[in-house]
Amino acid sequence: MTPKQFIAYYKQAFGENVELPLGFWYSEESVAEPIEHKGCFISVFNTIVQEGTTFSGKSEDISCPGGRLWSGFVPQRSNLAHFVSMTERFKKDEALAAEFLDGFPREEQAGKYINVARIDKIETFDNLEGLIFFATPDILSGLVSWCLFDTNEPDAVSVPFGSGCSSIITQVLMENKNHTKRTFIGMFDPCARLCVEENILTYAVPINRFKEMCETLVDTCLINTTKDWQKVKDRIEGKKP
Repeated sequence: MTPKQFIAYYKQAFGENVELPLGFWYSEESVAEPIEHKGCFISVFNTIVQEGTTFSGKSEDISCPGGRLWSGFVPQRSNLAHFVSMTERFKKDEALAAEFLDGFPREEQAGKYINVARIDKIETFDNLEGLIFFATPDILSGLVSWCLFDTNEPDAVSVPFGSGCSSIITQVLMENKNHTKRTFIGMFDPCARLCVEENILTYAVPINRFKEMCETLVDTCLINTTKDWQKVKDRIEGKKP
């Protein structure tokens, strides 16, 4: 399935005005004019959803230490466990934070640049690491239902602890590396939440799982529409009952 074909099905499932997902990948050469980004790296993704621009940046173009770390550009700094526990207050104590960080999957980048674009700006899924959906609860319900259509795996949709960037980048990279198929709901990081709208969460799908899911989309309730999904879709589109 090409991005163009997927967009047609996606709009059929969720309505013509649904915001399109993003794809991200790595390359040795920049695919767009590199722009130095300041602040939380999640704001880059949110801007691309809204404006359809393409981001291409190397490590030094990302000012956020977490963005550089979870994109695979830099090693973990020695005081990160202290920061997560004592500054951010996301873990009870430094030992618990250190235990989490020691066991957290991290992957080195596959190229000099990380690239992010909305899928209407992408010609093929072949080079992507994964897709990232910025979704309301109604849209997320459809995405999760789609994912669970052909599997009974209890962790097919996972919500692991982590930063905003780790939930949409690092986890996806590790699934592809390990040839595993989990997908991830994210944006529960209070710091990252300030970069998205109040009713938005993310749903990240590794490319190896996304290609499987593309084969089932037309058979799900999203396309082979049921009465209940039609009511949800009408609400997504702002139609009154």
